[in-house]
Formats: sequence, C-alpha cells, structure tokens
Amino acid sequence: MTDPRLTVVVITHNRRAELLRTLDRLAELPERPPVIVTDNGSTDGTAEAVARRHPEVTLLRPGRNLGATGRNLAVRQVRTPYVVFCDDDTWWAPGSPAGAADLLDRHPALASVTARIVVEPGSTDDPIVEELRTSPLTRPSWMPGPALGSFLAGATVLRTDAFRAAGGFHPRLWLGGEEELLAADLASGGWWLTYADHLTVHHQASTVRDPTLRRAHGIRNTLWFTWLRRPVRPALRRTLFLARTVPRDTVSLRAFAEAAAALPWVLRERRVLPVEVEERFRLLEDAQRRSTARQYTG
Repeated sequence: MTDPRLTVVVITHNRRAELLRTLDRLAELPERPPVIVTDNGSTDGTAEAVARRHPEVTLLRPGRNLGATGRNLAVRQVRTPYVVFCDDDTWWAPGSPAGAADLLDRHPALASVTARIVVEPGSTDDPIVEELRTSPLTRPSWMPGPALGSFLAGATVLRTDAFRAAGGFHPRLWLGGEEELLAADLASGGWWLTYADHLTVHHQASTVRDPTLRRAHGIRNTLWFTWLRRPVRPALRRTLFLARTVPRDTVSLRAFAEAAAALPWVLRERRVLPVEVEERFRLLEDAQRRSTARQYTG
C-alpha cells in the first residue's frame, strides 16, 4: 500500500540515465510514494524518457532551469504532510522514507530528518556523515538524534507545511549550498532539524556535473546567506575566513565578484537571526572550520 504521508520530489537537468536509475529505485520502495519530477529545461530527452518508462510519475516542465526552486514548483503539487527530497543521482533505501515519517509523526517540533549518505559504488559513508553524527549543537531532551543547523536536500524528508511557511528555496541562490538559508529560516520559526543514522540514502555522484560551477555557487551562496542572516561581526569574520581559505583562482574570484554585485538586494532582504539561532550557527561555524567535508574544492 502507498504510504499516505509521503511524496517524493526530484529535480533534474540533462541527466537522463541517472534520473531513470533513480526512478527505477524509487519505484521499488515499499512505501510506494507518488513521485514528482521537475525537469529543469533538459535538452537530452529526459522528459520524454521519463514519460515512457515511468508514466506514473508527475512530470513538471517549466521550460527553463529553475535550479533548486524547481523543488518549490513541485512542492506546490504535494498533498501529503511530508515531502521526501531526492536528487537525480541519489535514491532512498527501502523503509527509510517511512522511518523519517515516523520520527516526524512522533516529534511535532521537527521540521526535517536527514538520513545517512552512503556513496556508491562501494557503499562507504560520505565524509559529511561523521560531521552530522557529531554535531556540536545542544539538542532538546526529546530529540531522537543530533540537532543540525542545516540539511542536505538530496537526503532529507521535510514537513511540507514548514517548508512552505519558511518560503522554500530562495530563487536567487539557484543551486549549491541553497539549504543553509532555508534551514536558518526554519530554525527562526521555532523548528528543529535532526539526523537519523538508521536511515539511508545512496549517492552515486553524477558524471556530468560541473564541479567548478558548483564550487562558485557554493562560495557565492555562503556569502549571500552570511550577509542575509548573520550579525555584522560574525558576517565579517566568516567572509574573511572564506577569503583566506578558498582556492586562489578565477572560480573563487568570480564567486566573490557575484556576491559583491548583489549587495543592494542582499541588504534589502537582510534579516538577522534570533539570538538563540545565531548561537547555533556560531557553534557550527567553529566546527566547520576544522571540517574536510566542506572545503570548497573542485
């Protein structure tokens, strides 16, 4: 039977073979969740292939690449209490979406549950997993796992109403570290985010991704989030830290230039985090400075 609590949302762009593999895996889930795919303007026959092989999938075709906001478009169609985010190069292990829904059912202050990420081929833990397990944040006594300051969109189940209330993914960030801003806004709204080690998502990284573009967007979006939500002193400190530690190349220069060019709209939309949420980000920032999983390389 279909688990009535869950809908899967996937975004894709010109990754036909990888998306079809993911959809094949999702079709095997015992939860049998409905799946919504936003095809972000693919030109490789993705939409046609999905329609032929998985006619049960709801396929959205906005006609252009919306980046992460393709998920916002899909969530508008969701009628279940929880949305299972999945990338076109990730897939959920059987029973894990339902396990996340069980946690959300039991803990109404939770907005999201992030699963353990296993890298394929080889079935090894992603380097980020240890950082999730050892999150330095203090958690409430009721929380079933470590408290997180952010989440990974390809491996997270979110409460649909919380996602909508927080505004979804910001359209200007497009793709690359776009989760941090949404996570901060969820926390500002009183929600908590957790990690569940007993749940699993498999990730076989796309062979067609552009690592330099992803790195540029990651640096730029980190700077934008920093100045959109952090107080001035922490924002300056993080900006200087990035300037010292990112690779000294044209990709980083481009990222800083794009971030600086956006200063007018960033200042217009600036809304500093509540004190208790800012304290969480300060603790996370200290831990991330020692992280090898979050270095901007590519």
